[in-house]
Amino acid sequence: MRKFTAYLLSMILAFSFMFSIHTNVYADTEDDEYRILFLSSYSYAWDTVQIQIEGIKQGITDDIVLDYEFMDTKRLPDEKSIQVFYEGLAYRISRVKPYDALIVGDDAALRFAVEHQHDIFEGIPIIFEGVNDIEYATELSKSPLITGVVEALSVQKNIDFALTLYPDADTVVAILDDSVTGRAERRSFYSNADLYPNLTFSEINCSELTTSELIDALSSLSDNTILIYIVMTEDASGKQYNSHQSIDMISKYAAIPALRMVSGGIGEGLLGGNIVSMELSGKIAAEMAVDIVHGKDPASYNVVIDSPNIYCIDEAVMRRYGLDLKLIPKDAEIINHTPTFWEQYHVIIIPIGIVILLLIVVIGILFWRSVKQFLRTYELTLEKNKLAKDSTYDFLTDLPNRSKLYSDLKELNTTHASCALFIFDIDCFKLINDTYGHQTGDEVLTELGRRISSIKDPAFTPYRLAGDEFICIFKTRDHEKIDKCARHCMELFEPDFVLKNITICVKISLGIAVCPDDCSNMEKLIECADKAMYTVKKNGKNSYAWYRDIK
Repeated sequence: MRKFTAYLLSMILAFSFMFSIHTNVYADTEDDEYRILFLSSYSYAWDTVQIQIEGIKQGITDDIVLDYEFMDTKRLPDEKSIQVFYEGLAYRISRVKPYDALIVGDDAALRFAVEHQHDIFEGIPIIFEGVNDIEYATELSKSPLITGVVEALSVQKNIDFALTLYPDADTVVAILDDSVTGRAERRSFYSNADLYPNLTFSEINCSELTTSELIDALSSLSDNTILIYIVMTEDASGKQYNSHQSIDMISKYAAIPALRMVSGGIGEGLLGGNIVSMELSGKIAAEMAVDIVHGKDPASYNVVIDSPNIYCIDEAVMRRYGLDLKLIPKDAEIINHTPTFWEQYHVIIIPIGIVILLLIVVIGILFWRSVKQFLRTYELTLEKNKLAKDSTYDFLTDLPNRSKLYSDLKELNTTHASCALFIFDIDCFKLINDTYGHQTGDEVLTELGRRISSIKDPAFTPYRLAGDEFICIFKTRDHEKIDKCARHCMELFEPDFVLKNITICVKISLGIAVCPDDCSNMEKLIECADKAMYTVKKNGKNSYAWYRDIK
């Protein structure tokens, strides 16, 4: 009995000691620091998220513990992914001390926070930033626990700025997708159409275009187009894009500069424009959250704070497209600015006087010469690399060209290798050019190159010889395989060519010669295949023939 009593007393004392320690630690934490959670709609890899976080860090004080959670809805927007995220977040929140405020970044995080306001975020003030749906945010701000900073992308200010650069523009094209952000900004974009009756508003919807179609759409934009990049997270091929990948594609394939309405990506190839400062948005939201956890009533913010917009322009892009730097707005933040010598050293130059000024002029001349020499060498290197590629590939069909063909034939001649040569051209190609124009003729050749390249046999290599003439090397002497391959080539042209605006029936005439059966000399082998092809032409076209059958 004594042992039991002693054991019971020791347990009570130990429990009391542990409870007192826990209470003291909790009390110290309560007095010394506050906890704020930043919930982002996207992943940390998205560049605007990193900029938002930098702003939030500027806005918090030393007594704030800041945690981060990322929904990653750019990559995983489906309901199951969001449910899995919710379950994980609910578990994590249940294991830590409650948060004093919640900062949410962008629309998806705001909707998620509102949906779970009465379970995992019960009683926690919600401060939003970077939200595009202004009507929704304004309605939510009527709640005593919700306030924040909207993201109002100014399409109008960006079009006005673009018109100073391109006064003859007649079209405005927005790059969008079908994401939550894309749908919200699509409405905002087209709502400005009535303000510009002389401009045609259209879009490149990345969600509806394959990767190659997207590249074609960007490449085909004309000089009288104003291009505004809003959001691109996916294409119809199933490819997912992060911000850097989308910006790289746009700057690589678009022949005109692209305006941007948020700070992410400026300095990486985009022109910029009137942007929402994501850093300033994060800072303002953080300052509001700090004031609230320090005792300010969230309900005192009875209106949504205006979007913090500024002009931000990449000077390097202005120079790249030959645009007048004087057209940059005076209050703009300039990225990649090349400072003049005077801007860097005028404080030293003035007191030192004419002697140092003369020295600077001499140094400047030498510096310019070295830069000029470097640029000349660099340009020569680029041209050399371009010529090396252009010398072996045809730019229109992306097939090996005549030079590559003869190089490969020479190698076959040297090794005395057996092979079959297919030579073919398009039936009535001149009629296609005369009827639809040479641009359509080029599109036909491009599609032909794509179709013939679809034959994925390592022994089969197609080449563009000239005009609408093509040659294929098939490294086999097996007549059965050769005939099967020839029939496959003909079948490739059974479906009509569906081009941008028209559908054309395209057929070919094909001649076959085999080495060494018909001839051992490669140049004469081409003549043999050519004779077989012209036999097909004389006999009604749209077929193939062997040289052995016409000897």
